[in-house]
Amino acid sequence: MPLFRRSSSVVAAALLSACVSACVSGAIAAPIKVELVQKDGKWQLMREGKPFFVRGGGGEGSLKVLTAAGGNSKRTWGADNIGKLLDEAQANGVAVAVGIWLGHERHGFDYNDEKAVQAQFEMAKAAVMKYKDHPAVLLWGIGNEMEGFGKGDNPKIWNHINDIAKMIKQVDPNHPTMTVIAEIGGEKLPSVKKYCPDVDIMGLNSYGGVLSLPDRYRAAGVNKPFIVTEYGPAGTWETQKNAYGVTAEKTSTEKAATYRDAAAKFEKDPMCLGSYAFIWDDKRETTLTWFGLFLPAPGRERTAGIDALQEVWTGKPPANRVPVVEPIKVAGTDNVNGGDTVKASFKASDPENDPIKVTWVLKSELDPSEGGDAVAERPSHPEAIVQSSNSDITLKMPKEGGVYRLYAFVTDDHGGGAVANVPLHVNGPKSSAAPKAKLPLVLYADGTTGAYSPSGWMGNAGAIVTDPACTDNPHSGATCLKIQYNAPDNWGGIAYQSPANDWGDQPGGYDLTGAKRLSFWARGENGGEKIEIKVGTIGKDKKYHDTAVVARPVTLTKDWKKYEIDLSGKDLSVIKTGLVWSTAGQGKPVVFFLDDVWFE
Repeated sequence: MPLFRRSSSVVAAALLSACVSACVSGAIAAPIKVELVQKDGKWQLMREGKPFFVRGGGGEGSLKVLTAAGGNSKRTWGADNIGKLLDEAQANGVAVAVGIWLGHERHGFDYNDEKAVQAQFEMAKAAVMKYKDHPAVLLWGIGNEMEGFGKGDNPKIWNHINDIAKMIKQVDPNHPTMTVIAEIGGEKLPSVKKYCPDVDIMGLNSYGGVLSLPDRYRAAGVNKPFIVTEYGPAGTWETQKNAYGVTAEKTSTEKAATYRDAAAKFEKDPMCLGSYAFIWDDKRETTLTWFGLFLPAPGRERTAGIDALQEVWTGKPPANRVPVVEPIKVAGTDNVNGGDTVKASFKASDPENDPIKVTWVLKSELDPSEGGDAVAERPSHPEAIVQSSNSDITLKMPKEGGVYRLYAFVTDDHGGGAVANVPLHVNGPKSSAAPKAKLPLVLYADGTTGAYSPSGWMGNAGAIVTDPACTDNPHSGATCLKIQYNAPDNWGGIAYQSPANDWGDQPGGYDLTGAKRLSFWARGENGGEKIEIKVGTIGKDKKYHDTAVVARPVTLTKDWKKYEIDLSGKDLSVIKTGLVWSTAGQGKPVVFFLDDVWFE
């Protein structure tokens, strides 16, 4: 389950990567041949004729931290504008499993639409042609969890994956192919075995069952070697919920054991080619920290999971280890009334007795996440903190009913971090009033989706691909949001919602009273692209609707230009869809870019 990301591998044109990338030495880039061999019952990747066991991370976190921990590989989920990553990886001695993102049925992609499938095939081919000769490429990962979460028995999906794998073998003899599934139940493995003879390697995402995965895979009778493409602590979907419907999260210290034990088991398995720990980054998914091997921004400190991996990968721990934390203990009940006082405490220490800093944060619980999809940020409640220290805290709980989560973030002065959290429940109904937003309120800036989730896919959703971390000439920072509507007709769009996936059936949204405008920067790939940007879209026929709907049609230029939607005099007391973009078919695919989108 990737980042919010699940960005597309779509590339506009096929270019020889020898013209795109250069080795660190300045010589013209040349591919490094990777072969898959089996000897004495053991499978092995051979890179440049030498054994290569994948010790990697999936995500956009630091390459330097990865190599310092003994890692040698990164995984991407898409191939859009990864030239810079490949160059950096090559400079750091890291090989990249390049993902080719394919549309999901649950996002609206229709594998019965022959034109859409063929267009996706051509885009995949363009990506392969562009990067196949880069020396940092390790292999091609075709799709991620394409089976969705049902039986996984749609032959058209698997046939498409194999068509792409066969194409890769024709144009790129230097790198093997892989497809990635979520766990191994149902018809997934039999489907790959039946329909995908040109797929060389099985990619397996596993969490709660990761320690038994190698044994279960061999028992299934599949003869392809495998890479564990995602693993980490048991997912929220695998964890028992408490009386008020939420899950307790292990501390970062506790999670380290899963990474250590799993990585050690992979090293010994004869069918395993290596693994990618999830997620080599931070990520909002149900909580702020469930899967992140790094603490959230701004610090992005490494956590104990990385130290555990280093011990397995190198045989020794780091010279300076991250802080150690114990679970947060609540004095009395965690189920209280609004305005009640709650006291909590925990223990944090540093193995080298370095000074530590503890930052307490109380947040409204995040919306549930489906399949790793992005979720919106939820309000913090600093006003609830009456007193705090490095070991304890006193809260006066908000009056609004619902679930809150108390986080204790611990950092040292050596780039190490730790986190513990505990859910708290306030009795009573949730207020239908939207929480007051603090302005400016970010919707998108430099790779970060802010207060609203891009979950409302509309129209011909199968033709939409997005890359929220596009590095192609951003307006500011390192990234921008790239949007492609790959159909000549019909229309498509995405609504940024709060809560995610809600069209007016649940309370939510934000009170944006005081906002004068929505400002955003935009450009088209060629200029002349016609789009529409809206604030609000849910009508009064729904119980929980937007109190204002304001639209602005825009004809884009090739260069970045700032646009504004005037919100003066509008009722902004409940805005559930903070941003809505849409575009109609213009006789050809539409490609445009957004950046620095916020209410101010």
